[in-house]
Amino acid sequence: MQIYLPIAEMPIGVLLILAMSAAVGFISGMFGIGGGFLMTPLLIFLGIPPPVAVATVTAQIAASSMTGTLSHWQKRQLDLKLASFLVVGGLVGTGLGVLAFNSIRRAGQLEAVITLSYLALFTVIGGMMLFESLKRLSMARAGSPVRFRRAGQHPRWLKLPFRVRFYRSRLYASSVPILLFSAIVGFIGAILGIGGGFIMVPALLYLFRVPTSVTVGTSQFQILITMTTATVLHAASSQSVDIVLAVLLIAGGVVGAQFGARAGRNLRGESFRLLLSLLLLAVGFRFASAAILKPEELFSITIQGQR
Repeated sequence: MQIYLPIAEMPIGVLLILAMSAAVGFISGMFGIGGGFLMTPLLIFLGIPPPVAVATVTAQIAASSMTGTLSHWQKRQLDLKLASFLVVGGLVGTGLGVLAFNSIRRAGQLEAVITLSYLALFTVIGGMMLFESLKRLSMARAGSPVRFRRAGQHPRWLKLPFRVRFYRSRLYASSVPILLFSAIVGFIGAILGIGGGFIMVPALLYLFRVPTSVTVGTSQFQILITMTTATVLHAASSQSVDIVLAVLLIAGGVVGAQFGARAGRNLRGESFRLLLSLLLLAVGFRFASAAILKPEELFSITIQGQR
């Protein structure tokens, strides 16, 4: 059964999109990430134009993050104060990212930017997480104690002015790096059609040393607000949000996220980090192969125009 996508201007299988979005929603709920880092590449591989894929996936990310946020809110696994700071910076970055997205699209370099950005981000972040996870696992097997941050122990860059105490996250840190980092994540998310959770979750775990139980819910809340804003901005500025495709992605993603959130609560901290790092590296290698291997068609002609 196929349905025609009015903005993408192509037919697509309904069951395929539902199954794909459900699987990505499951991963999103399990790891506390938006899932766009998987869904956007998958849609592009299916032939969806990159501008439409990026803009439409933001709607699916927002919907999936809403269900995940509610689930973690009920379990009291969300630091609302920390999430509020992340949202403020994220909204600024999202607005700037949408402006950059439209500029890159007009220059005709959007697909190249997306491919190279995914390749760099996933291999670097996934590799760092994998190294750290394997190091902690080897120390645990050898009987060496794994040292965690004690209360009040923070790196120097968190001791800048305007420090704020986040009780649920056991964090007393400057708001400057928190706002700056969340703005960068929002900027990247708006350009690549990702929630930024694959960056936010590792950063909260390793840079800010937020407990794993709080990290997922806090990340989901930030993704919910920023991706809702990105959807509205993309729809208003470039008219690239395909509502038919968005509804299909949301229908599958919401169901999958519920089951993923339940599965994620059964994961131990080290297992969580290891699985997430392997997932990021797998996507990075997929983009590396796409950038290196010889394409089926060496030349193609497309007509680009403003909608």
